[in-house]
Amino acid sequence: LQEASHRFALPTSVSGGAVRPENFVLSTSGTDQVKGVLTLQGDALCQADVNLKMPRNNQLLHFAFREDKQWKLQQIQDARNHVNQAIYLLMNRDVSYQFKTGSEVLKLMDAVMLQLSRARNRLTTPATLTLPEIASSGLTKMFTPMLPPDILVNFYINLNKLCLTVYHLHVLQPSTTKNFKPAGGSILHSPGAMFEFGSQRYEVSHVHKVECVVPWLNDALVFFTVSLQLCQQLKDKISVFSSYWNYRPY
Repeated sequence: LQEASHRFALPTSVSGGAVRPENFVLSTSGTDQVKGVLTLQGDALCQADVNLKMPRNNQLLHFAFREDKQWKLQQIQDARNHVNQAIYLLMNRDVSYQFKTGSEVLKLMDAVMLQLSRARNRLTTPATLTLPEIASSGLTKMFTPMLPPDILVNFYINLNKLCLTVYHLHVLQPSTTKNFKPAGGSILHSPGAMFEFGSQRYEVSHVHKVECVVPWLNDALVFFTVSLQLCQQLKDKISVFSSYWNYRPY
């Protein structure tokens, strides 16, 4: 757990400095429509430098975060908080404390495992968002130059990867909206998904997803798994002893 917690280390005055920013190159197989470099510092995406090839005319557009902006990755924040809560549950006792019963230990292990499962789930299960939620996100105002109105972007964590999704939109004309069916929430929307934003109706024409592996997120997921296994092993051993003690021959 301590090892997992260290992977989420944040800048503190105690350590005497900030977490070093790390650069990651975005890549995908089979397309060069989107390229870029992301700079991650702890739970903050402090720079995104993105080149985008427009599907209609192959025009190359370049966007970067404004100098005064950072994008907090809520999934990393939440995962860190759950790990720290698990450690607090284990350490919140006097050093000389003696457990009285097996069920007391089982109860503690269940509480720790709940926090660990939540931490892991925050990294393995990105939030489902509707297209209007993505369109109204503060992320759209992070870039310079500003994103054109027919482009939406979303960043999220999926397992050990930092992902960027770019949606190209086209405006639906009033004559074509008789079959309008707004899309619900999804991690990744497909071409053809429709939505209404402001007073305008749109359809997704192209979707590009690029990603980069973040090694320390991979480490954290491994430590979550090992921690959960150790907790389960302890529970299993206590259950064996409990059934042994509860056994009364006739």
